[in-house]
Amino acid sequence: MKRAYRAALLRFDDHGRPLYEDDGLLVVAPDAQGRQRVLEAGSHATVAPRHPDAAVTHWPGRMLAPGFIDMHIHFPQTDIIGAPADGLLPWLENYTFPAESRFADPAHSAAVAEVFFDELLRNGVTTALAFATSHVPSVQAFFASAQRRQLRMITGKVLQDRHSPDGVRDDTVQSLVDTEDLIRQWHGVDRLGYAITPRFAPTSTDAQLRGAGELAARYPDTWVHSHVAENKDEVKWARELFPQARSYLEVYNGFGLMRERAVYAHCIHFDDADRQLMRATRTATAVSPTSNLFLGSGFFDFEGADRIGYRYGLASDVGGGTSFSPFTTMLAAYYVGREGQTKPGISIAPSELWWRHTGGAAEALGLAGTIGNLQPGCEADFVVINPQATPLLARKTGLAQNLEELLFAMIVLGDDRLIERTVISQALPG
Repeated sequence: MKRAYRAALLRFDDHGRPLYEDDGLLVVAPDAQGRQRVLEAGSHATVAPRHPDAAVTHWPGRMLAPGFIDMHIHFPQTDIIGAPADGLLPWLENYTFPAESRFADPAHSAAVAEVFFDELLRNGVTTALAFATSHVPSVQAFFASAQRRQLRMITGKVLQDRHSPDGVRDDTVQSLVDTEDLIRQWHGVDRLGYAITPRFAPTSTDAQLRGAGELAARYPDTWVHSHVAENKDEVKWARELFPQARSYLEVYNGFGLMRERAVYAHCIHFDDADRQLMRATRTATAVSPTSNLFLGSGFFDFEGADRIGYRYGLASDVGGGTSFSPFTTMLAAYYVGREGQTKPGISIAPSELWWRHTGGAAEALGLAGTIGNLQPGCEADFVVINPQATPLLARKTGLAQNLEELLFAMIVLGDDRLIERTVISQALPG
């Protein structure tokens, strides 16, 4: 059965350029597996006559847009958002590791997973690449909750067999056995995907990193997910631990952990050789601006990434990041882009910020054409946005003279109140 949704409509072309209709129509229909996909999208006047049999839901005054994609988030850190610390490494020691140690308990893991997914959906996030913890129950809880909600989600058991406290440090051999067991159990089931997840190079032995690389080669359609070059102290530490590598990033390449569907959070303290390596290996960056500002880590170089031309998308990095809201993340990315004292400053167009949190993020994850857009063939995950959600928003969006002004008003003034409804393709409203 075809369904159609009428409202203003935002989508993107294959190059990330925005396509916008003041009066749009989104037509969806089930595929052979019963999964709802976009059949056609465009202006109501053009599309409606071609689908007279579609049941139409009309949302006047609203805007339909692709569901947001969060390229890097820690679901076990939901409860430590806003924990004060002097920087990344003290924050890990004082807050992160104690909180994560609790995820050995399946009941605790399950309870936090429910809160986590409630928050994602309330903020319009329909797909996330997430860290679990080093405990198998954390992964089981994440996938069980995501599967029940029929979400497209990706996670993996964290690998950290050294330089980690009791309660989160794992065993080298068992960690790799557990990882492969979890891949076989969950990867590709319904809308779920597995990410091989070394926490970061300093907390894994050579043996663990080598084993992770072997798994990445054995299961090439899985993801690889880790951190790199977030903080200068961390970079210095990595160089001391891996003196043979040209750079911190090169450590991962040496273990076979850079490839299509490999995603590294932060990537701040890079040179052009690192950026070239990202491009050559088709590895992507998850840019996490609220986290980088909160922890004082530095500023991602958008100009450098664009000049070299490698993939990146936006991420909240909760709980180092300070909000589940994509609007907060996009605004922080704009701030970071404008900073021009330590790197070239640029002004990122509002439509590009939006693209980097939707279709651009999907491209970086190797999922272009599946999620992150409302073009034919995409899974029908979308958000219903109310541009008049608050009095100031209503005034500002009412004054917008073009699409960029409209999008920027929502980025600057928006929060979860903008998201009137988050629609998952498996549970479409009638």
